[in-house]
Amino acid sequence: MGKRRKKYQLIEPRTLALDIKGPSFMGEGLAKDGEDPVFVPYTIPGERVKATIWRKSRRFLEARLEGLLDESPHRVEPRCRYYGECTGCQWQHVSYEHQLAMKAQLLREQLERIGEFEDPPVAQPIACDEPWGYRNHARFTIGPEGKLGFVNRTTRRFVRIDECLIMDNGINEILQELQGKVSETTQLSIRYGPHSKDWLIQPSLQSLEVTTDSGQPHYEEEMLGHRFQVAASSFFQVNVRQAEKLVGLVGNSLELSSDDVLVDAYAGVGTFAVLLAGTVREVIAVEESSSAIKDARENVAGLPNVRLIEGKTEEVLAQLDGTPDALILDPPRSGCHPAALEALEKCRPPKLAYVSCDPATLARDLKELTRDAYELRRVQPLDMFPHTYHLESIATLRAR
Repeated sequence: MGKRRKKYQLIEPRTLALDIKGPSFMGEGLAKDGEDPVFVPYTIPGERVKATIWRKSRRFLEARLEGLLDESPHRVEPRCRYYGECTGCQWQHVSYEHQLAMKAQLLREQLERIGEFEDPPVAQPIACDEPWGYRNHARFTIGPEGKLGFVNRTTRRFVRIDECLIMDNGINEILQELQGKVSETTQLSIRYGPHSKDWLIQPSLQSLEVTTDSGQPHYEEEMLGHRFQVAASSFFQVNVRQAEKLVGLVGNSLELSSDDVLVDAYAGVGTFAVLLAGTVREVIAVEESSSAIKDARENVAGLPNVRLIEGKTEEVLAQLDGTPDALILDPPRSGCHPAALEALEKCRPPKLAYVSCDPATLARDLKELTRDAYELRRVQPLDMFPHTYHLESIATLRAR
């Protein structure tokens, strides 16, 4: 076997003035050194900065911010004492209103560059009503002496965290209880329901110092008046209040009627299926994860018009009897399997909503869907992840 190619290469540091032209796909500011792209974290488009280039990959250079030569009017003081050391948030130094504008710009650029859309119909982003304390799921690394924290993505150094400002207060309370007491494991996951006040901690902790219940196989949370069971290994939206808006946006984009048959592809624990079942004649929910299907069976109990199918979306779509009236695609960050897009182009449901947490894979898949089968009507950004570069979007399509 040949040697594995290094992803990064350290270079002789060079300090220079750089003009930040735009946001990059990982949240840094984008500048140029000659023809080479340079990523500078904690900067804002329009700023002129002093930065030290210290690392390179095959496609870009990386720099450290040394100082501001021309500061953006959108710059604010970060709230978090760990900001810059933790790297979990990338944009706390940017006013929240401008974060939304930067996300819309990134989405539009990906649709233009990857999707080859000349004038993508990107709507104004929908803000998060409370951009702090919104996350219901935390994954902590365990450091020396049982300390909980995160790992800096650049230096790979462990950072002890005693409070995370984007986590729900329920998670921070559990964090304070467990801090310094969990040396028996290397990773710890906490899920907390802001509405239900239920929680899940994995793995099960055996230390006599820990008095908080742990090792739960699942927890429960409420959305729009419905109770959901979520297993430790099942996906669930990390921002419940914004997820409630998301369901409404998807339902409206599909213009559902009481005669419609709706397919919920990549259905997870059945969130869309459950919350939209009352607006259609039948929901066919498709999910390949065995743990998510087990949760979904509990969650759809009492809803006779919801049918669950365990299997890969691409295989189930290829074998559907008839053409559904509407379909929701909510794939993982990697996007849809090519066979799923091919099956869609053949069965061609008249109304399609594509929910995505990654603008790049969304642009790639929309390019394929609109090649012949569909017309892109609208892309609605929804901010599920304030103070980070991550973005949720709903693309509305209609069959040609």
